[in-house]
Amino acid sequence: MKDDLPPYIGFAGLWRLELSGIGIPALGRLLEARMTRNPNDAEAMMDMATLSILTLVPENRAIALAIQSRALALRRLYRIRASRQPASLRVLAIASLGDMTAITHVDCLVEASDVDLLMLYAGPGHPLPEELPDHDLVFVVAGESEANRALLEDIAGRRFAKPVLNAAERILGLSRDAVSSTLRALPGVAMPETLKVTRAELDRADPDRAAGVAFPVIVRPLDSQGGKDLAKVADRAALNAYLAATPAADFYLAPFIDYSSTDGRFRKFRVVIVDGRPYACHMAISDHWMVHYVNADMDANGLKRDEEAKFMEDFDHGFGSRHERALSAIDAAMGLDYYAIDCAETRGGELLVFELDTAMLVHAMDPADLYPYKGPQMRNVFSAFRRMLDERRSASPK
Repeated sequence: MKDDLPPYIGFAGLWRLELSGIGIPALGRLLEARMTRNPNDAEAMMDMATLSILTLVPENRAIALAIQSRALALRRLYRIRASRQPASLRVLAIASLGDMTAITHVDCLVEASDVDLLMLYAGPGHPLPEELPDHDLVFVVAGESEANRALLEDIAGRRFAKPVLNAAERILGLSRDAVSSTLRALPGVAMPETLKVTRAELDRADPDRAAGVAFPVIVRPLDSQGGKDLAKVADRAALNAYLAATPAADFYLAPFIDYSSTDGRFRKFRVVIVDGRPYACHMAISDHWMVHYVNADMDANGLKRDEEAKFMEDFDHGFGSRHERALSAIDAAMGLDYYAIDCAETRGGELLVFELDTAMLVHAMDPADLYPYKGPQMRNVFSAFRRMLDERRSASPK
């Protein structure tokens, strides 16, 4: 590969290059060469940080955040050029520092489009500037987290001249305990009460309960994503062992709900909501209660993929229809333009919600030979997203 990389590639572009057969080490060498020639190449630094995150090596996260900070000291604004030029829409994405779970990856949603994406990074030490670059829409891509709270509050207090998608004040309400409080009473929704608790509250010597919740429970540190340090705890001895191995000070706690199907397997669905309408994103099937697509053996199991294909192809008349009332109630309560839901079905037929967030990964990176059914469905999602952008551009600022 020639050293002809664009000034800024971004998350989707780097992932796409890696999937095309250009290994992360080779991409890293190209970016390192650029930084050697120009130590102030902020775009190369930001891409190098993203590349470190794409390795999925936990130890690389701290390295990535340090590189991001160096880059932001040089430049705050990064442009991902539209694949189809000239661009007909400029979206200003207000982003935060962090790993792949920190922001909405809008670049995955506008691949091969006529959208120029302006990534404006802000956060501790890098406040949102008063003067913004020229744009048609603002999209708040910074996700809900304790680390992002000050930034989201700053954005929520601003007045913007152009329409804003995913208003910051709405994102601020997406903590796990707040979402649980909002959704638990909705028709057709089953969501266990999620509590924010301290280590001291969990450590109280009650043999039957954890912070007042009967065993078994689900526990995870605050701001934990991707299943990191997430555990199902069956009794007091197991909880004590968990606390001894997990140094966090604050946790989320919820009762465990057995959502296994009649065959004993667990099925988790990701549904993406675009402008109020739900779309199938993926389905993962596992023998373990903690289901992640990457460890559900979907690549190697054709029967699982066949079931996922049926879920996606029949979504409007199947899963989406069965849970239409619940999904409509959730959307009315959330007031967001774009977000995703990780969920399952209880044996009683309710929609069991695990998580609702704006920063879940939605993409079209799966190999077409293994997943031929995903391409058409994801194109539907991306077309709906693009239509929403046009409709919002013509609307008045909120």
